[in-house]
Amino acid sequence: MVSTVSEARPGYGQLLRTPGAWTFLLPGFAARQPFAMLTIGIVLLVDHTTGSYGSAGVVAAVSGVSMALFAPQSGKLADRFGQRAVLFPGVIVHAVSVSALVVLALAGAPLWALFLAAVPTGASIPQIGPMVRSRWAVKLEGSPLMSTAAAFESVTDEFTFVIGPVLTTALCTGIHPAAGLITEAALTLVGGLVFAAQRRTQPAVGARVAGQPRVKHASALSVPGVRALAIAFLGIGAVFGGMQVSLTAFTEEIGRPGMNGLLYGIFAAGNMLAGIACGAIAWKTGPKNRLLIAYTALALTASGLWAMHTAPLIAGLGLLVGLCIAPALISGYTLVEKLVPATARTEAFTWLTGSVALGQAAAVSVAGQLADAYNASTGFLVPMGGTVLALITLLALRSRLTPKGAEPVSGTAFAEAGAGSAGTSEARRTSGTERGIGHRVPVSVD
Repeated sequence: MVSTVSEARPGYGQLLRTPGAWTFLLPGFAARQPFAMLTIGIVLLVDHTTGSYGSAGVVAAVSGVSMALFAPQSGKLADRFGQRAVLFPGVIVHAVSVSALVVLALAGAPLWALFLAAVPTGASIPQIGPMVRSRWAVKLEGSPLMSTAAAFESVTDEFTFVIGPVLTTALCTGIHPAAGLITEAALTLVGGLVFAAQRRTQPAVGARVAGQPRVKHASALSVPGVRALAIAFLGIGAVFGGMQVSLTAFTEEIGRPGMNGLLYGIFAAGNMLAGIACGAIAWKTGPKNRLLIAYTALALTASGLWAMHTAPLIAGLGLLVGLCIAPALISGYTLVEKLVPATARTEAFTWLTGSVALGQAAAVSVAGQLADAYNASTGFLVPMGGTVLALITLLALRSRLTPKGAEPVSGTAFAEAGAGSAGTSEARRTSGTERGIGHRVPVSVD
């Protein structure tokens, strides 16, 4: 644990003055809307055409599971061939898949046909968030602003999830049930193409980094620390999914369904506030210790949700749960920069976002079944179970979250693949300092 000098205090203003940052931030914000608009858009459209929330939820779940399974492969391809090469065909496939889903739903196609369309729809969701994080990692490698960038991205994700569902609902109810998905596809297509065109900020393709010879690409999941983080992010996904279903069931149970948006908004607001604070604080502890502390607090707060039986109590505890999520997410993403070389970071980030999506999909299904079979409170057992199990695993594997020796990861394949950029970074680390923006500051590894 170390202190940083006062001028090293990270700030959003300093982060956003990074040369070239806005060229990928603005189009990236538009192109990352699928995460917030797709699920609710599918639910509203399919419910309109079938009259069944159950059918709508299953179609949405198929799309979510497809995204979770295919996202890491998309990230691996981006690391190997470049983000541009993956994004151009990806956003086109996504736009076509969403269009097919809309046409089939409006035509009254059978449920199996909607499932078939939902698979490529979810699988082709562009992994803009991980790609933006990878661009930050390249621009800020070795800088104390990296944790600020991770916080900024967490806040951006939460802001997207605040406005995305509201925009989609307004379009579907005020214009046409398919308007939400059509807008989502258009934003993805335009934003994704513009983002892909920003070649100057794109991370170098791994096989050509620093003139190194072409080598075999290992999966980022072969890094033990990434596997541990993926398990932790499954638990975070369980919180998101469990909260969505359980809050809906609770508000219907008390006869005030309109309160659902307010309660979930309080939960999301806690996440946003914590994310903003994380980026503004000059931390004296490293991301590994911050992750363990934040995740312990998350498991403790999530474990009390099932015992809350009034709206004010659920709102208060939900706020605390939200406050714990952002520090855990930010610390996990920050650790990727230390554990994984630049040649595999996009894939590593997509494993984490995919884990959140997979945990969310599983939690939606389990919490829904518990709420139907018993009551709304039992649905809140899902966030508790997910976070407690993930915390136990995280504590058992905590040693894997620290880079070993001078190399950022173990394994010959990664040592060779990351010899260009990662090796240079490690040379700076072994000297006891890392590069700041105009100054040098001490760094904590743990």
